[in-house]
Amino acid sequence: MKPVTPAIYLLATALSLPAFAQPAPPQISVQTLRDVTRTLSSDAFEGRAPTSAAEPKVIAYISDRFAKAGLKPGNNGKWTQDVPMVEITVAPSAAMAFTGGKAPITLAYKTDMVVSTRQVRPQVSVKDSDVVFVGYGINAPEKGWNDYAGLDVRGKTVIILINDPDWQKPTIGGEFNGRAMTYYGRWTYKYEEAARQGAAAAIIVHDTEPAAYPFDVVVSSWAKPVLNLDAKNDHMDESQAIGWMTGDAATRLMASAGQDLNALKLAAKTHGFKAVPLGLKLNMTLNNTIRRQLSHNVVGILPGTSRPNEYVLASAHWDHLGHCEPVKGDGICNGALDNASGVAGLVALAEASVKAGATPRSQVFLAVTAEESGLLGSQYYAEHPIYPLAQTAGGVNMDVLNVNGKTRDVEVTGVGKSDLDAYVIRYAAAGGRTISPESTPEKGHYYRSDHFSFAKLGVPMLAAGSGEDLVVGGVAAGKAASEDYTTNRYHKPQDEYVATWDWSGAVQDLTMYFNINHELATTTTWPNWVKGDEFRAIRDKSRSGQ
Repeated sequence: MKPVTPAIYLLATALSLPAFAQPAPPQISVQTLRDVTRTLSSDAFEGRAPTSAAEPKVIAYISDRFAKAGLKPGNNGKWTQDVPMVEITVAPSAAMAFTGGKAPITLAYKTDMVVSTRQVRPQVSVKDSDVVFVGYGINAPEKGWNDYAGLDVRGKTVIILINDPDWQKPTIGGEFNGRAMTYYGRWTYKYEEAARQGAAAAIIVHDTEPAAYPFDVVVSSWAKPVLNLDAKNDHMDESQAIGWMTGDAATRLMASAGQDLNALKLAAKTHGFKAVPLGLKLNMTLNNTIRRQLSHNVVGILPGTSRPNEYVLASAHWDHLGHCEPVKGDGICNGALDNASGVAGLVALAEASVKAGATPRSQVFLAVTAEESGLLGSQYYAEHPIYPLAQTAGGVNMDVLNVNGKTRDVEVTGVGKSDLDAYVIRYAAAGGRTISPESTPEKGHYYRSDHFSFAKLGVPMLAAGSGEDLVVGGVAAGKAASEDYTTNRYHKPQDEYVATWDWSGAVQDLTMYFNINHELATTTTWPNWVKGDEFRAIRDKSRSGQ
């Protein structure tokens, strides 16, 4: 058993909850979990890419399951919320040509790099752009850390390392929280900061361990039409080109510039690191096909009895990658676990909630689009909420259910951030489970699923589920199952439905989710972020107007 961290002990005492009479055990249907997962991940749904020809079929199926569960349409009599999207497809002829070094270097699309743009233009060109290595590309004034200090990168190309400077630290804590990734380590942040600095292009150096996935996962997500939310300014405030290059490509590029990549990586970890101009220039042209089209969130509601204008939320994303890079002739990324299983959990949770009866607060069930494209569906809902976020007490997000069997433990992603941890402690214990530290904090899961969209705007949303200590096989078996999924199935055509999956662990988790949301929907409490947390101020501000 993994050791319980001091943070958990503090939570258990500091975030005590008033007594609450637990409801009868919820009726979580394993048949629903099987049926919904199997159906949504079948080839008939073509991998559930947003705005694809398969989307109407996905939306109709989820809406029908919500209706049969007993929910009401959640958007003024409609099951859907329109989410305006813009899709950009980069021609595969794209190539990065670097000159000025010992020898010209051209990086090939999908082999050495992937690249895209968010600027809505038929053609984007980066011409004679000076190339600068900016370490981890972090500007964190509160930490006294600025990789762009004294540097003007307007019109230039920045080469950036993934994760945080201290990601190799074996423990949690320190300037960038050690092994636990901060938002500064996420690829989304890297591009956001590069755009704020005025960079023409921002290219991240891939490294499997700190990125948390191999390069073929990056290719499967990027070497296809790329979605973003539509914007009035056509995203002209962002960099012209963003992308990734392999570690081997970066090694060759740095050698051409007379630099050693490993030495640069080591230097970038130190406080006061200074960016390194490489003496190279980048030329690249992206020819783009542009398509504007609507995608949709699906929303159902179980109206509240006495306080229907207060809400508790359960969410899961319905989308996956659609048609992707073929593996052994299979070119559909079905996304059975990621996240047909989560939608199945959402439907099963809706069924159980309806059978248990309406609660004082309304319960909202939200299946969001385009999580795989950068949490776009949840971002759109959070920025254009059907039900006010200030009146949303909190809730749970489901992304990949456990199909490996019951566990002795529960892992909380982003532990120590909000009052919801106390609810996890209560209902994990009720199920005979303990709390374990997050097993792979370096992967930055807190910033990789839809709960983050709501957190950024103040709503406490839980990201927690089965740990790796399986009842049958222990931690070794649980870790092996996790590693097998990440290596062999995650974001690949091999993420397919398996009839022999053991859903007992998913039922454990869904029982915990039901109990947490039922308590939130019954009581008058308003969970908050702990004092000093990055999201506390916005929650306090939103609630102060109520």
